[in-house]
Amino acid sequence: MLDEPRSGRLAAWGNALLAGLVSPDEAAQRIADDDAVHRVLGLPGEPGPVGLTLALGRLRALGATGLRVALPVPGHPLGLSGPPEFNARALEAGEAVLASGVALGLVPEVRESGPGGAAVARADVHVEVVWHCLAIRDAPPADVPSLGEAERELAEALREATEVLSRLDVAGSGPVAQAALEAYRARAEAGRQVLAPGCPPRAVRVLELAQRVGALIGIAQGAGGDGQEHGGAVSASEMAARAEALRPVERTARRAQVAAYNAYVEEAERRRG
Repeated sequence: MLDEPRSGRLAAWGNALLAGLVSPDEAAQRIADDDAVHRVLGLPGEPGPVGLTLALGRLRALGATGLRVALPVPGHPLGLSGPPEFNARALEAGEAVLASGVALGLVPEVRESGPGGAAVARADVHVEVVWHCLAIRDAPPADVPSLGEAERELAEALREATEVLSRLDVAGSGPVAQAALEAYRARAEAGRQVLAPGCPPRAVRVLELAQRVGALIGIAQGAGGDGQEHGGAVSASEMAARAEALRPVERTARRAQVAAYNAYVEEAERRRG
């Protein structure tokens, strides 16, 4: 299932701040969300970690004109532009933010503390995020589609995901399926807030559709981890076959997610010519 990435919040609300559409305090609050604190380490001119408001101001002073998202996985460096050192770190984190106009990138390191166990409430976990600022290559990001491409691909991916669920006899009811659908609905309702002021309406639509596809993937893959609810598949080989069948769908949904988060910068660059 596609969760809301921290890089998406940073890019969306950071872009709104750079455009003067929100205050520094609101941007920092929206980016941190339920996390305890976010800091940025390695900014030029800063000897130690700094808070989000100062970091975003520093990036703007250095010449940043916008923030893009990368969501790489092994074999698919989605949104990255190099160099290899930055790509490797972003791949390990599964996400990154690239600043246009200044050739700097940010990779999150998430530190959690609190009681263990699967039943622990999210509110009981203390989460600190350190964004490591590193040099990036000034080059086009890898494999990011336009919003129009993403929307067309997602429509086909949604049909494909539905067909896969039907073909594999995946149950559409039960606790795991219902939890996945509820998670999707919650994300869809928050979609306009996630993308922040200034984002094109089409980007909101594409992100919501990507999350819908992600919800279907979550249902197909199962979320329980106990082997008790995975639709019609009951063996490891069947689960592997299901994952293989859905891999192209998941790839399309991730590409669309990046396109939606990056739409503000893409549109701004087109206006500038």
